[in-house]
Amino acid sequence: MLLIIIAFLGGAFTILSPCILPVVPFVFARSDAPFATGRLPMLLGLAGTFALVTGLGAAGLAGAAQLSEYGRWISLALFAGFGATLLFPTIAAKLSRPLSALADRMMSRSQGHGATRQIGSAVLLGAATGLLWAPCAGPILGLILTGAALHGATWRTGVALAAYAVGAASSLAVVSGLGKRSLDLLKRSFGVGEGLRRAMGALVLLTVAAIASGLDTRVLAYVPGAPTNGLESSLVALLASSEPVRKVRQPVSMVQPGRIIRVSMPAALPVEGRLPPLDGATAWLNTIPLSSDALRGKVVVVNFWTYSCINCLRTLPYLKTWADRYRNDGLVVIGVHTPEFGFEHDTGNVKRALTDLNIHYPVAIDNNYGIWQAFGNQYWPAFYIVDAQGRIRYHHFGESSYGEAERAIQQLLAENGHAMPGGNPQQVRATGAQAAADPADIGSEETYVGYRQAQGFSSPQRVNADATAAYTVPAQLSINNWGLAGHWNIGAESAVPTAPNARIAFRFHARDLHLVLGPTADGKPVRFRVTVDGKPPGDGHGTDVASDGTGTVTNARLYQLVRQRGPVEDRTFEIEFLDSGVHVFSFTFG
Repeated sequence: MLLIIIAFLGGAFTILSPCILPVVPFVFARSDAPFATGRLPMLLGLAGTFALVTGLGAAGLAGAAQLSEYGRWISLALFAGFGATLLFPTIAAKLSRPLSALADRMMSRSQGHGATRQIGSAVLLGAATGLLWAPCAGPILGLILTGAALHGATWRTGVALAAYAVGAASSLAVVSGLGKRSLDLLKRSFGVGEGLRRAMGALVLLTVAAIASGLDTRVLAYVPGAPTNGLESSLVALLASSEPVRKVRQPVSMVQPGRIIRVSMPAALPVEGRLPPLDGATAWLNTIPLSSDALRGKVVVVNFWTYSCINCLRTLPYLKTWADRYRNDGLVVIGVHTPEFGFEHDTGNVKRALTDLNIHYPVAIDNNYGIWQAFGNQYWPAFYIVDAQGRIRYHHFGESSYGEAERAIQQLLAENGHAMPGGNPQQVRATGAQAAADPADIGSEETYVGYRQAQGFSSPQRVNADATAAYTVPAQLSINNWGLAGHWNIGAESAVPTAPNARIAFRFHARDLHLVLGPTADGKPVRFRVTVDGKPPGDGHGTDVASDGTGTVTNARLYQLVRQRGPVEDRTFEIEFLDSGVHVFSFTFG
């Protein structure tokens, strides 16, 4: 909604840009025509043609950016192009010549007489004017198009483009009613508008340079993560709780696992939408391909998850229990595995995870985020409960509220003719990494090691992105800060030690500490040793570590390294990799 408002205001203020000059004369040419048959059709034609042309561009860019490996560079190239056109008007003029030529031909045909012909000619004139005006879109259009390139051209992209067009058309409508004086006023404002336009272009190019060089990520790597993450969580929770579930909503560019948003379930479950198609899946596991139509008559739980996400893992005992408990009553649980890290795109890795996690219900492989976008989902974990008529009746993001969700399942099964037991559902018990977190004592939040999202990095050396460099751990680590020791290659998604005995240390406050790890590039296992406050973990070891702190990375997944049995205090965790080549992705806590 915010992007749509910004797009509308950006369109309205386009009137202050010098590149609007080719459009204004045609608006004034219609200033003496009746509004209904003259100016309004022209403005509608202008807005419609602009939205159509730029919308086609957005769809094309989205298709070009489907290869996520190159999506970041496509985005940067787009921003650089927009910045150059803002900073250098001659470039914008050259790029707009094909549109201007087409507009000239359309204008030559826009003469007509009679009411019907006048309306038609006004629409045609507006369409031609829209082609002339498209290069004026500037940074707002750049933002919209880049969002489409990164996340897909959805209905929101089209609405944002239309809002921009309507904003500019509205300001032109006001100008056309004010007459020649407004044109003189506009000309006096062009100097200010041009200076602002050039300044914005320079700022965009500087931003592109900072992102391309990794300067932005290096700066963010030194910012402690927990306070900002907590504030962001609160803001996201506030926004999400006030907005109903919608289909086809763009996912945010940086999705965070484990956002806990409580949803109060009313006595009568509302209808929040319909189950969208599931044909975005690239593969299905534990089942033949399923469709929305084939699931009609069943109550369906759709769970978005990824197998290295600790918050997702802690929801699995409940999902597996529901699948078994209500299978004969008409319940179908579907896991939609939408990957976060590169190794999670490997279907073989997901198959192995299903075996290790003892998951037997159907799982859709959503490597292209097709189902994710169809639901308009934004969170890991998230689940949506659908009734037998294919209507979404309940949703929940994050952990907790399992009793409420199960009562929703029972209510929808009862609506479908299956009597359900009264009272609260039986308690679900879980062990290991899937056991419930200790929320009262979690003072640390998920922390990424790759430079793209890293926070709290405290080694005295600057991050040398995508290159081997030597690092040292500071003598004292503040809470939620971490550092590296030895030779490491820090990539966008993970950090890799390039020599044996490299270490990573983290000062944390939580009962549990987990680390997402992967073996060497050729799949060889990597040995490691863990200490807590300089000592082996003893009875505080996690399920993937022996009491003496030793363990082995055998495949790419989440490893539970610490589970404290005593009081939870600030502690310093350290892991030493006895072999090189391990991939270190992110810390999570519980």
